[in-house]
Amino acid sequence: MYAAQAPAGPAAGSGGNDVRTQLMIVGAALLAIALIIGGGFWYVSDDGDGGGEQPVAEGSASPGAGGDKGQSGAGGSEKVPASIKSKTFLNIPEPESTEIVQIKGSWVTDTTYVKSDVGKVVGYKLTDGSKAWETPLKGNICGASRYASDNKAAILFDEAMPTAEKKYQPCNQAGVIDLVSGKLLWSASAKSQTGGDKAVNFEEITLSGQTVAAGGTGGGAAWNLADGKALWAPKTDAEGCEDMGYGGGPALAVIRKCGSSTRVLYAQALDPVTGAAKFSYKLPAGVEFAQIASTKPLIVAVNINKTAKDATGVSDLFVLDDAGALKTRIPLTSGNYAPRCSSTEVEDCTHMVVGNGKIYMPSQEHKGAAEYGRTNEIVSFDLETGKQTADRSDAGERFKIFPIRMDGPNLIAYKVPPYDGGGQIVSIEPKEMKQTVLMQNPATKESQRAETQFVPDRAEYHYQNGRLFIAATSVMTKSSVASDPNYIVVSFKTG
Repeated sequence: MYAAQAPAGPAAGSGGNDVRTQLMIVGAALLAIALIIGGGFWYVSDDGDGGGEQPVAEGSASPGAGGDKGQSGAGGSEKVPASIKSKTFLNIPEPESTEIVQIKGSWVTDTTYVKSDVGKVVGYKLTDGSKAWETPLKGNICGASRYASDNKAAILFDEAMPTAEKKYQPCNQAGVIDLVSGKLLWSASAKSQTGGDKAVNFEEITLSGQTVAAGGTGGGAAWNLADGKALWAPKTDAEGCEDMGYGGGPALAVIRKCGSSTRVLYAQALDPVTGAAKFSYKLPAGVEFAQIASTKPLIVAVNINKTAKDATGVSDLFVLDDAGALKTRIPLTSGNYAPRCSSTEVEDCTHMVVGNGKIYMPSQEHKGAAEYGRTNEIVSFDLETGKQTADRSDAGERFKIFPIRMDGPNLIAYKVPPYDGGGQIVSIEPKEMKQTVLMQNPATKESQRAETQFVPDRAEYHYQNGRLFIAATSVMTKSSVASDPNYIVVSFKTG
């Protein structure tokens, strides 16, 4: 029922969020410049189609590994194509903008790739990349659901387009887009539970089953997915408790904050129809914010007393059982693990995938055997014991790897390429963690620059049936010294 979408960056619900986004982008740019200068090189490519002497990650299996061509790697539904060499499918140029504009949200159906854009949502045909439909909105996108259900996705958008007098419009409109027809099925706002007629400013939105839930610091609301009928609102009480945000997909959960001077956080599983708590788990002291990494099972990511390593935002994972009791706690401060969670949204963790009774994540990048470049691995933890397993799948020299999603028992992962190579999509079978290459992208200068212009922690990645889409979550003013084209979507296809 659910199409799990790749995690993305924070939506801009206020001017403060825009400032944070700008700082992140500037930081990433400075880091890239430092790496270029430090390494003493830029890009090298052959003159052909990228199939020459480009780097191939060690340990990656040949196209036929795990079975004959046309068969899945080892039990998944994604098939190994007749040729793993890909070509550009659909690259969408970045629109001009004098301000940073959020364009969070992208989804894939059986027929259409759908992407949020400036003031609109657009669908593209999977057959040839042509535009299938375009739906204008009365304001810019400021949030989007990670999941799709029944070919429908939920979005947040501003109440109006920005003007010279009012650059930052309130993010107070929720709606549902039909991903096949492009129709905006409904839109709605909500009033604060503390009184007054002013519409609530939302910061994130999710869906589970037939329920759409949106939340923000001023309140929240829930609606029926099909018709937008109001279902429930977060409950307020004398203790000053409020819902910080929701996690959706196969179940619905919330992080609830109580108290003002002394903050206490609770993780709750909710009935999607009524909003009633099925159980409530009190998180330990020292947790100022928490994220929902998974709703089934419910896994909560926290940063206790800000002890997370390397700005990952995660020091521990709390795995809860169906009754709300702590099943296990997974500490991540003792190792070099690299999941990512922001400190502003509840459903904003990246690079963590749950399957096979485990949670998979990448390790931190480290020096490999090559003179230049770094590498890493995918590892896993057992959700019953909390112990790290023997699972290990190497990125290969000068590649970096992170998981995207499950494909049956298999793990679909993306490999970030080195400066002179193209990226890869691999399927990893769970027993020996053996990789089967499903896609090898070109190593030409133009293709490589387009593919690597995105920051992996903030971009949206989708792979389905031989097509890879990498999408930006914001639009920014192009640098005056940049010569390469900027894109909001870069995509590849095999066959």
